[in-house]
Amino acid sequence: MKFSKTIAFLLLIFAVYWSYKALMPTYHSDQDSALQSFSTDRALVHVENIAKEPHAVGFPGHANARGYVISELKKLGLETTTQEGYTAGDWANLSKATNILAKIEGSSEGKALLLLSHYDSNPHSSFGASDAGSGVATILEGIRAFLAENKTPKNDIIILITDAEELGLNGADLFVNNHPWAKEVGLVLNFEARGSGGPSYMLIETNRGNGTLIEEFTKANPKYPVANSLAYSIYKMLPNDTDLTVFREDGDIEGFNFAFIDDHFDYHTALDTYKRLDKTSLAHQGSYLMPLLNHFSEVDLNNLKSQDDFIYFNLPFFNLVSYPFEWIWPMFGIAVIAFVLLLITGFKKQRLNLKDLFGGFIPLLVTLVINGSLGYFSWSALKWWYPDYNDMLHGFTYNGHTYILVYAFLSLAVCFWVYHRFRKISTPNLLAAPILLWLIVCGMVAIYLKGASFFIIPLFGMLAAFMVTINQEEPNPFLLVFLVLPAVFIHSPFIKMFPVGLGLKMMVAATIFTTLLFFLVLPFFGQLKNKDRFAYLSVFLFAVFSISAHIKSDFNEKRPKPSSLLYVHNADKDSAIWATYDYRLIDWNGQFIGGKKRIPKAGEYKTLPSKYRSEFTYVADAPKKAIAAPWIDTLKDTIIGNDRVLELCVTPKRHVNRLDIYTNPIKLSSAKVNNFQLSDYFLENRKNRLITHYITDNDYTELVLSFPKDLVLELTFYEASNDLLTNTAFTVPERPKNSIPMPFVLNDAILVTKTIKFE
Repeated sequence: MKFSKTIAFLLLIFAVYWSYKALMPTYHSDQDSALQSFSTDRALVHVENIAKEPHAVGFPGHANARGYVISELKKLGLETTTQEGYTAGDWANLSKATNILAKIEGSSEGKALLLLSHYDSNPHSSFGASDAGSGVATILEGIRAFLAENKTPKNDIIILITDAEELGLNGADLFVNNHPWAKEVGLVLNFEARGSGGPSYMLIETNRGNGTLIEEFTKANPKYPVANSLAYSIYKMLPNDTDLTVFREDGDIEGFNFAFIDDHFDYHTALDTYKRLDKTSLAHQGSYLMPLLNHFSEVDLNNLKSQDDFIYFNLPFFNLVSYPFEWIWPMFGIAVIAFVLLLITGFKKQRLNLKDLFGGFIPLLVTLVINGSLGYFSWSALKWWYPDYNDMLHGFTYNGHTYILVYAFLSLAVCFWVYHRFRKISTPNLLAAPILLWLIVCGMVAIYLKGASFFIIPLFGMLAAFMVTINQEEPNPFLLVFLVLPAVFIHSPFIKMFPVGLGLKMMVAATIFTTLLFFLVLPFFGQLKNKDRFAYLSVFLFAVFSISAHIKSDFNEKRPKPSSLLYVHNADKDSAIWATYDYRLIDWNGQFIGGKKRIPKAGEYKTLPSKYRSEFTYVADAPKKAIAAPWIDTLKDTIIGNDRVLELCVTPKRHVNRLDIYTNPIKLSSAKVNNFQLSDYFLENRKNRLITHYITDNDYTELVLSFPKDLVLELTFYEASNDLLTNTAFTVPERPKNSIPMPFVLNDAILVTKTIKFE
């Protein structure tokens, strides 16, 4: 029996490994594969060409990336057009977007299938290989393979490669609200990335139920679906920001997002390069596109809307498993009844007793409290021990995967040690507490987070194992491992998914899921007599991975430290400062700030909006340079009724990339920027920020503002150029190779501020 338990334990470890391995296809060189099949190697050629240089809107590489995509579509024999126009989306981020469009004509008059990605990269240093060169490459290669079959689809297939997605979904906004093809679209497949590796997750966008979409997705039968209705439920509650969101909100058009999110430290940085893109992730995108393209190009896309929602989750060997929301409460009721009946049976057979049964709650609560606390304080502890981590704004370090292992094994050590202390309590008595806990969890999610109701599936396995332990003194270890396999396959990936997707601040999710999974596997672990040995083994692995994480905690050329530097010139005061967002300076920016640095007072310097609301950490006085402020011309200033109407034109006197305009706290009746009307909703809910204009070809910014005539309007202009390292007025050297520009903030920039008051 001891040998059998050892083999069963090894099988359990393999099941954990397989729960991750089965998520993705295996990459192998396929450059010479059949022309009718998707080739990852051929797609990689597109990624390499698109990501040769940063290509954000307004930067030199932008036109080159656009030209490449257009030429490749034309090589496929597709008539390719562009759509150009100003738009500010819902975020008041104005830009001139240039979308790329092509169409494959279908044989019917039904709705069209639209393939979607974007070709712009994030300002200013990202090469955009993964985000979203990989998406563009997936579509180009997928369409090539589809056309090689020489068949006419039933539905039109529209290829839309949008622009200015990174600035506020502007290209999608331009298409959905202004292009005639938008009314023809029945379904969208959007390919994205939020990192440079890992499995690609499927997320649905719909204003109604997901039932029909899930049914059709299942019929298409992609081989490696990674999706679950928990992520879908959370996604619906969060402010979503992909191009597909615009289709849903403005066009009531359903769709699927496909995005890989691992190696998040590369996202929106100079590390988002061709060489760092995980080839397996690109292959995964292709494994979604081809079956879905073949399926949805033939089915009726007019009837995809549904009032029904489905629970769904991926499972090895079964692909996507789904069932209606209507099954949630019956399944929960069956689990409750089964638990009660098993308790009655256990007491009748004298396998359960009240003292030990209640005693089983002690190790459960102790492990939850300890492991929850370890996870909750982990990120704060890591940043205290390694202060440089504060400059990783992603919240996920280069050795982040190792930290997940560190805390997972530490949590296991706690679980094994605590339950070893209660080894005198029999396994059936120990199981009652975790089953009750999981019933409470399943009941709560059935009420508040219905998409997570598939948690009941592993619980049925645990209930079956509970029945076995009640009826057998020495249950077969292989049977127990078999019964806990659903728990391993479903819950193991969550241990990694939450910290990867939301940052190491969510390590608490990893430690809690590790603990909850331990409870589900307790029918097998309870049979192990020497749990302390497994605790020691877990501590040993915790130590090994802790040492590994420490060794890789420094920064070097492969793991460069983010850094920032700005020159800020106040045109009103004719003064200048150096500024940084860094918590820990490096020699490169320290030579300008280090010796004279001071911490700015709260509100002393306004910083431009950023993803994580970063503020200047240090500033230092800087020499005044002859940096020209923008020319601000008042074209009209008149009174119409009770409103004062101002028309201004802001023209750069130097090459710039961005203009931000703020007002004093004032209610604007209306606002128009470059002939684009800002919505009443935005004007009602904005604070002081009016507009951000991402400038192309040094274009002007024209404002038409209307406000109550008895109020005073104050406008502050922030004009920025990302040329601090190349401007001849400065002698800022290139960064060392062990550092990269800090993402999500205005960086490597010369910023000029100017305020005008209209009394």
